Amino acid sequence: MSHTTALHGSAKEDVLESLYSQFTIDDQRLFKITQTFLSEISDGLSSYGRPMAMIPTFVNGVPDGSETGTFLALDLGGTNLRVCEVTLLGDKTFSLRQQKYKVSEALKTGEVTTLFDYLADSVDAFLTDTPSQDYDSHASHADEDSSYVPLALTFSFPVEQSALDSGVLLTWTKGFSAKNAIGKDVVKLLQDAFDRKHIHVKCVALVNDTVGALLSRAYTSGGCILGAIFGTGTNGAYVEDVAKITKLSQNPTVAAGGEMIVNTEWGAFNNSRSALPTTPYDNKLDRESINPRFQAFEKFISGMYLGEITRNVILSLIDAAPQPLLFGGRSSVLLNKQWGLDTAVLSEIEEAWECLGRFSPPEQGSPEAQKGEKLRRIQGILAHRLELSPPDISLADADIVRQVCNLIASRAARMSATAVAAILVHTGRARLWDRGEQSSVGLKDQGKSIGVGVDGSLVEFYPNFQTKLRASLRALVGPEVESRVDLGMAKDGSGAGAALCALVAQKQSQANHTNGAYEYDHQDIKVPPPIEVAYISSLSR
Repeated sequence: MSHTTALHGSAKEDVLESLYSQFTIDDQRLFKITQTFLSEISDGLSSYGRPMAMIPTFVNGVPDGSETGTFLALDLGGTNLRVCEVTLLGDKTFSLRQQKYKVSEALKTGEVTTLFDYLADSVDAFLTDTPSQDYDSHASHADEDSSYVPLALTFSFPVEQSALDSGVLLTWTKGFSAKNAIGKDVVKLLQDAFDRKHIHVKCVALVNDTVGALLSRAYTSGGCILGAIFGTGTNGAYVEDVAKITKLSQNPTVAAGGEMIVNTEWGAFNNSRSALPTTPYDNKLDRESINPRFQAFEKFISGMYLGEITRNVILSLIDAAPQPLLFGGRSSVLLNKQWGLDTAVLSEIEEAWECLGRFSPPEQGSPEAQKGEKLRRIQGILAHRLELSPPDISLADADIVRQVCNLIASRAARMSATAVAAILVHTGRARLWDRGEQSSVGLKDQGKSIGVGVDGSLVEFYPNFQTKLRASLRALVGPEVESRVDLGMAKDGSGAGAALCALVAQKQSQANHTNGAYEYDHQDIKVPPPIEVAYISSLSR
């Protein structure tokens, strides 16, 4: 760590060196985390009830960008939901038309039937307001459901999925607490709402938002094996051989073989914290959170928590004795408040230091003069964003905070790489490089591009997050494999991903009605527009 020359005294140096030691993860620690990841992946595939649940999604097949059709999407976020019309154009692109609807606190916390009635009404309103589409005249097959519009539901709350169109809600998160919902099949809750209101829509698939990211990236890039969210929260979904999902041994799906997308729920990786690099600041965050001892991995790497970890460190420096080490021992109402420091502030501080975004490089001058100008920018951010008194913020204070932000975000990026590396190793596309295996001979997809779709504010906007993730991935799986990882943003994974999942659901349904074995066929699955599918997802990640 480079310390500013403005810092004097062994106390400050000792504290900063201690922070550096606690938050810096060397490559050997990364290997240990990745090896533990591999172990928990295997545990989750073999049995139910594991923290990292490895949930079978019953979504078979990945698109290649040639699929076509027009679909509806209902996207459920925190305060708003949006209903979209998604048109897949068959050339790896899609168009989208949308309308937003507000979700009130009363809906989030009231009876679950009221919430789902509102979702159904929103779909109905969108269908009514789009007279150009004759939705009711189309059907997936000639049977008793022929007059219904098929609908795919992407639901980003924890569920235990038992079929493509069935999943039981385990718990509410993200400010939702609708009554009489836990333990209920969310597909049935929605379908009952449509039926009560005589709305001719049928829910055909339940999809996780991370699965949507995978499918969307596969569609726009021509292939993808992993979808990953690195934003407010974190999760991953990947393409697995059905034979490896041994906890499905009694399910008829196993006999058909092939591949299935698995939702890892890796935010709950290593809840025991046996491998995670825990500090007192992480322990404080976990103890004061609404879910202590749960979602351990997520609390180390996701945007919801990085600001709070940083706040804990800053307060410890303010409260240091016998002499305070920041801001002359003075804090602010905002800084004293739990969750008072948003991760966006960390991002802004790093942008100021790196001269990114709205911050242009300093005028020409000596390195010390340029450094001073960047620290004065950080002074201004701290005064404005944290409501601190400007005279209380020295240049040395600004530099300490800058270094703390960098340490915590860098740790998050490096740990994020372990999740990606674990999936690559588990699926046979990489070997851990610490074992002296530098050859790619015998690896799956040898010499080919490895598609990884990513989404989330950290990986998209946080300065150098993706660069640091890739550097750590290179250390874990070697430069040859890392160079073939095509890490790309999943464009509107919720809308396009749900539309594609609905196509898969429709194809599987057709196969069931003809008693034929299901196999994903890119050519056969093309559907002439307009085929319509409504879709619900969460934007929270």
